[in-house]
Amino acid sequence: MTSVSSATSSTSTTSSTSSTSSTASATSIDYDAFLQLLVAQLQNQDPTDPMDSTAYLSQLASFSQVEQQVSTNSKLDALLTSTALQTADSAIGKTLTSADGTISGTVSSVQITSDGVVATLTDGQTVTIEDGVELSGS
Repeated sequence: MTSVSSATSSTSTTSSTSSTSSTASATSIDYDAFLQLLVAQLQNQDPTDPMDSTAYLSQLASFSQVEQQVSTNSKLDALLTSTALQTADSAIGKTLTSADGTISGTVSSVQITSDGVVATLTDGQTVTIEDGVELSGS
């Protein structure tokens, strides 16, 4: 019994420390909070009818997979942002021709939006840099 209560107090201490330093959104749950809930479930289960330990392991494995996917998604977002910045940097001062060939001009500025990289030409027209858009010149 003593080891369970000491494990619970150390888990709650870790949980409160990580929640104050965490920058995650309020709707997400972190790994330490999940472990704290798991320990609380173990402490409060009916001793005459304990839950199957494989259910706990399954929950833990599922949570770990979701946590890994969230981490992967944030790294992919950073990679996409980096690629968009490189595209934007290389487009300024070059001649842009739209995919359908109707718009052409020199890129004066570039803006990164949720739609992608949008180039503003010297005549004020805007073109989203996407597949088929041609950049040429020095």
